[in-house]
Amino acid sequence: MDMEPLDVEALNFTVEAAAGQPLCEAWQESAEGSVFHLANILLFLGFMGGSGFYGLLYLFTFLTLGFFCSTLWAWGDPCTTDSFLWSFALFGVCLGQVLHVSYRLRSVSLSEDFQELYNCMFKKLGVSLTHFGKIVTCCEEDIHTLERDQCFAVEGKTAIDKLSVLLSGRVCVTVNGEFLHYIYPFQFLDSPEWDSLRPSEEGVFQVTLRADNPCRYVVWRRKKLYLLFAKHRYIAKIFALVVRNDITDKLYSLNDKAFDSSGHRYDLRLPSYCHMPGTELEKADVFLQVPVQRPKTA
Repeated sequence: MDMEPLDVEALNFTVEAAAGQPLCEAWQESAEGSVFHLANILLFLGFMGGSGFYGLLYLFTFLTLGFFCSTLWAWGDPCTTDSFLWSFALFGVCLGQVLHVSYRLRSVSLSEDFQELYNCMFKKLGVSLTHFGKIVTCCEEDIHTLERDQCFAVEGKTAIDKLSVLLSGRVCVTVNGEFLHYIYPFQFLDSPEWDSLRPSEEGVFQVTLRADNPCRYVVWRRKKLYLLFAKHRYIAKIFALVVRNDITDKLYSLNDKAFDSSGHRYDLRLPSYCHMPGTELEKADVFLQVPVQRPKTA
């Protein structure tokens, strides 16, 4: 049986160009103009943006420039009406995002003290400026001062109703007139007291905090801070982390200075020490003793 020759023209499904629209009959021999390539380079750089406010500002700035160049390129070609409209619309959206992010950055602008506090304590934990702005608003951006030898808290008298961070100066901590340790800038003044109470409990300081030199510090009132925690669980977790890290640092600094009456170092982290009543603690003479290596005899 003879095979009929294949009719190639009958299998051509090319759709004729609509009336009024030119038909692309051949590939363009020359490359597109520099504006077209610049638009794509800017879009490529824009999509490499990071996170956070500055990352968003970087992203949408480059996208705005990229879509603007794309709009210029599409405007010069009468056959690309749709491309022009889409590029112009995306240019407008990205420009709006740039203005919005810039406004939000300006709205959370910080004073020098709070900017330094953010850099030293919160930025390394990945806290955004938005969340830190809520933390600053909670303390009403007030900076408190202490003169030399002025007490921040008095043992057995001052109520535990706030959480404070030292911004400058040095504070001496004593108990029964005995020196414990110093508190330096960007450390909490009252982290052990804060962590020792539940939200519904009340208490007083068991130590005295006195300024060694003029000091400046920031205060969060207890009730307002707990309300902030209730609204933003992320902020509550951040404060739990920084407060307990601060307590750990203080505990280790105390542990290096703690010796019993025999001259042996004891460990303040021991439960038997931490939960021992004050009267029994004064009578106790034996704590964890560091074993002393004796020279070996032949």
